[in-house]
Amino acid sequence: MPTPSENRRVGARIREQRRLAHLTQRQLAQRLPYSYSLLNQVECGAREASSGLVAAVAAALRIDISLLTEPETVTTAQRQRLAAMVQPIRYALDLYDLSPAPVQDRLPLVRLIASADTACRQVRATRLRAAAGILPDLITGLTHEVQTRPSTDAWRALASVYRTAHDVALKVRYSDLAGVALDRMGWAAERASDPCLAAVRYYKRALVRQETHELGTRLIKAGHFLLAEERSREALVVTGQLHLGAVAVAARAGDREAVAGHLAAAQGLADQVGGEAGDVHWLSFGRTNIAIHALGARIRMRQWDDALVQARAIRLRSDTLTSRRARYLVDRAVVEMETGHAAASLQHLVEARRVAPEQTRYLPGTRDAISGLVHTMRRPPEGLAHMAAWVGL
Repeated sequence: MPTPSENRRVGARIREQRRLAHLTQRQLAQRLPYSYSLLNQVECGAREASSGLVAAVAAALRIDISLLTEPETVTTAQRQRLAAMVQPIRYALDLYDLSPAPVQDRLPLVRLIASADTACRQVRATRLRAAAGILPDLITGLTHEVQTRPSTDAWRALASVYRTAHDVALKVRYSDLAGVALDRMGWAAERASDPCLAAVRYYKRALVRQETHELGTRLIKAGHFLLAEERSREALVVTGQLHLGAVAVAARAGDREAVAGHLAAAQGLADQVGGEAGDVHWLSFGRTNIAIHALGARIRMRQWDDALVQARAIRLRSDTLTSRRARYLVDRAVVEMETGHAAASLQHLVEARRVAPEQTRYLPGTRDAISGLVHTMRRPPEGLAHMAAWVGL
């Protein structure tokens, strides 16, 4: 279980930001899809703040969510290991505007491009440490390439590895580093003159900007604008993924009509590209990902009964990427927990850990589900205790 000091820390941050906004507890609660009683208990440290509550508070107060949370919810030892893993990436990201340094054993561009694809593939397979291990040299090599022998292919590959650096940082909850990587991705995509890569960046930005519905909507629209005249399969896929980003943005605001409209638009584009198009920019776009996003929207809007029906109806394809499979399993665990099916919830958490331990450990939903089970099960089984210790509860 979270310690009293951990609960008090988050609650104190919420109370501090609420007071800075000149709101009473009741006034803030009126802006949230949560009760006044729960908010009161969170602020005084009696209850843990779920990731959904924290995101809702950040949106209501129009502040960055990082003001309410630490970069990651892990133990001190885990944090030290993560810091050691991401520090070389942080260093490599700072090379972008420096004069090229001498490089020994310079790799040909074709190998750098292949390695960029490998790094992206490793993230989709949830091998985050493996991806993080090759990113620094890859970023350094491609940065040297575009500085000394610039080409469209080199700029595209550099934008791709910046995107992968963002994905790794975000998954291990280093939001500051993830933001830097996205900025670098935009810089490289602009020089590659690649509207699809630039639109993917807008999609990524919309997902991480949780504090305002307006900003997320504007970012999605900016992505659509870039692709307005594009008709390639690649552009259709990225456009569809932008609609899925809009689903997440609308769900945060509780806009059910917009959620339904963007899901329908995404489904229409999936039909145009043959149902599944996971090969395009490793976005996993297709009918399966649409179903997972629809489930995520119901969870965000707290439509638990509908979410349970939908979660149990989803059948993942055998070729579903591991990152998507783990996300579904954790979402399923949250839904089962919220609807009173504790055993099923724990079963899906264990399965998520089995298939994707490096990603599952840091998903906010994992912590939410485990915390909920700890509080609701009269006699928590040994397996739940192990899961709680694993995520640092």
